[in-house]
Amino acid sequence: MTRADLVVAAARGWIGTPYRHQASLRGVGCDCLGLVRGVWRDCLGPEPEEAPPYAASWAESAPAGTDPLAEAAARHLVPVARCAGYEPRAGDVLLFAFRAHLPARHCSIATGAGTMIHAHDGAAVTEVALTGWWRRHLAHAFRFPEAGQDCGATVNRTPSTSITLRTVS
Repeated sequence: MTRADLVVAAARGWIGTPYRHQASLRGVGCDCLGLVRGVWRDCLGPEPEEAPPYAASWAESAPAGTDPLAEAAARHLVPVARCAGYEPRAGDVLLFAFRAHLPARHCSIATGAGTMIHAHDGAAVTEVALTGWWRRHLAHAFRFPEAGQDCGATVNRTPSTSITLRTVS
């Protein structure tokens, strides 16, 4: 079984979990980040970084020029090169920005063939179509690392330095 198969199977195990802001307990409650964190634990073991407390409106108050969710993802996941015609593959972690000037604030896990699993406020974790609306708001894509794989991400938050990311296609 591939890493992508394991990720999708784990994500489907969370379907029906109620939405709970900042939670990450299968069957009890999770938000979108909690879903990705839980799938990480299911597939890879302990989380590599503790998520700090965050408000529901955290993305709107992020410092200008930062993208905290994408920066955190780049520290632990493998960035995927997104070019014209990019089609999410099963197991890809997708980050969405709802306004062009704001950082990504929502995440999901692609399950293949134009579908994804996500936790959304006011609903349970569900598998939905990756519609045109979602595709228009897709800001970043990542993959869970294979066993022993270094994600190769160097992220520095100071504007004067560059970000180096190793991508896969």
